[in-house]
This record gives sequence, C-alpha cells and structure tokens, in this order.
Amino acid sequence: MSEQRRADARRMAELAAAARAGEAQAAQVIIDAFVADAAARGLAPVPLLATQVDGRRVRSDQTGWYVNRAQTLGIATDGSWYVLVVPNSLLGRVRGVKLAASPPDLVVNRGGRDGESGDLRDFLARVLEGE
Repeated sequence: MSEQRRADARRMAELAAAARAGEAQAAQVIIDAFVADAAARGLAPVPLLATQVDGRRVRSDQTGWYVNRAQTLGIATDGSWYVLVVPNSLLGRVRGVKLAASPPDLVVNRGGRDGESGDLRDFLARVLEGE
C-alpha cells in the first residue's frame, strides 16, 4: 500500500470518528432534554433490565427509561445511554450485571433488522407519551 493510500485511509478514519463524536454530542443534547422533560412530567424511572444473548432478562445496576419496545436500549436517570444486550453469564443471572454507557446515536437501531429504527426524538417522544 502506498504512503498516500495509508494517509488517505487515516484521514477517512479520522473524519468518520469526528462524525460519530458529533452525532453523539447532538444526541446527548436531545437525551438531556428528555431527562429534564421526564422529571418535569413525573415520569418515574424503572430498574433497567438487561437481556442476555440467550434471551434471559437479568437485573442491572441502572435505573431509567427504556427507549424501544424491545427494551434493548435505555437511558439512565443521569442521561447515560445504554445498550441493554449483554453476554450470557451465570454470575450475571445471579448477581445482575454492571452496564457500560455507550455513545448515543441520532438514529435508533440504525441498520437494525427488527424493523424498529428511526429518529431518536421520535422514540423519546413515545416514551414521554407513555407508549
């Protein structure tokens, strides 16, 4: 591979990372507004359950709101974004799991095959409306 092609590949990777960071920042603004709206409306947070790859539901260390109907995405009360699908774990079934926050996306389930994808604002509006 020529030096120019390597430089071009690095630059494309940098641009993609910057785009992802910008999208996460914009999504976080929307999420922060949602958390404030949820609190103002008295929308009570619930303990977020995670789903193991085998389909079992397990306790997690977070409380918040589910974003999608499948309950595979959630927002914690501090505005952190969580993917609620975790690896299978016997210990996780017994003790629960500790979730790691992820950068949010403006498009929920982008590329997902379950048919439930779309604009983050639309998903959060449904949560606020109690759907």
